[in-house]
Amino acid sequence: MIDINIIINKIKILNQRKHELKRYLDYNIKKIRILEINSELLKPNIWKIKASIHKLYKEKNLLNLIVDNIDDIEKKINDVYIFLELAKETKDSKIIEDIIIEIKKIENKIKKLEFYRMFSKKHDNCNCYIDIQSGSGGIDAQDWSKILLKMYLKWSNKKGFKTKIIDESNGGDAVGIKSATIQVIGEYAFGWLRTETGIHRLIRKSPFDSSKKRHTSFSSIFIYPDIEKQLDIDLCLSDLRIDVYKASGAGGQHVNRTESAVRITHIPTNLVTQCQSNRSQHKNKEQAIKQMKSKLYELQMQKKRKKQKKIENNKLDISWGNQIRSYILDHSKIKDLRTGVEKHDIEAVLNGDLDDFIEQSLISGL
Repeated sequence: MIDINIIINKIKILNQRKHELKRYLDYNIKKIRILEINSELLKPNIWKIKASIHKLYKEKNLLNLIVDNIDDIEKKINDVYIFLELAKETKDSKIIEDIIIEIKKIENKIKKLEFYRMFSKKHDNCNCYIDIQSGSGGIDAQDWSKILLKMYLKWSNKKGFKTKIIDESNGGDAVGIKSATIQVIGEYAFGWLRTETGIHRLIRKSPFDSSKKRHTSFSSIFIYPDIEKQLDIDLCLSDLRIDVYKASGAGGQHVNRTESAVRITHIPTNLVTQCQSNRSQHKNKEQAIKQMKSKLYELQMQKKRKKQKKIENNKLDISWGNQIRSYILDHSKIKDLRTGVEKHDIEAVLNGDLDDFIEQSLISGL
């Protein structure tokens, strides 16, 4: 029979970790804020402003994500203590087995909450956009960009996030994509994805080369938060070049009939946003401007971080930023160049198994 003292020590450790969670996740502050939000939602005038209601409920849901889980952990630890006393009295080994199973569940729940400590940066709790841009490598690079698009869509689906393809520009000869923008909607979407910004390099025997030679392709990934209010961004219309064009790709009869798709270029930085997800040109323009503001904001934040950390970019082509990961298909190896994490199940990674890479980059403080 398992020594009860060992179980008692495990529970004590879990209880201590729970108290630490409360402290560094600001449990008491969050609980007070939930009460304040509930009071605000009871005010009659608040229901006249839909945007305010939406914002309050969104904030409350994020706070409850932490508070409710900590409350549940606390309740389960108290329950375990009760059953432990019962096990001592009855000397029932089945109760001990159930307690061990419950302790493992509590530990997993605590580990999950401890991971949320990594989401401490500004806007980590926001939805986000993923910009995918094909680099050098011709058709191979465009095919690689399409593979990455599918990879992030599958990863998002596994996480329970909602996704929407805002724009997708097809490649030449109907192979791959030149660029794409995905909106990812979910709790801490930007926090999860922000470290994926950078160059993703593919090395493989090209399916488009009759001699099956090894080709190297590049695709740029840029993650930026979907921020509702961009108070720090001064966007002058004179700095924007706005082009309209016919949408391409799937989308029903409306696609390719009217020039509803919108491309906006920010001339000072040469940043580009595109949108063709709506039938209305006006709505596509609004969406593209919103993305541009978010993109400029994230660019500013990146510059500040690079300046603070004194990061030198002279080793890489500045048009593509920093190379972060290599996918070497014929050697069945994917390696993150920043953290050293390697995986050899190529198929699993390209089907969205990215958590090992992402979690280690967050733990490393990237």
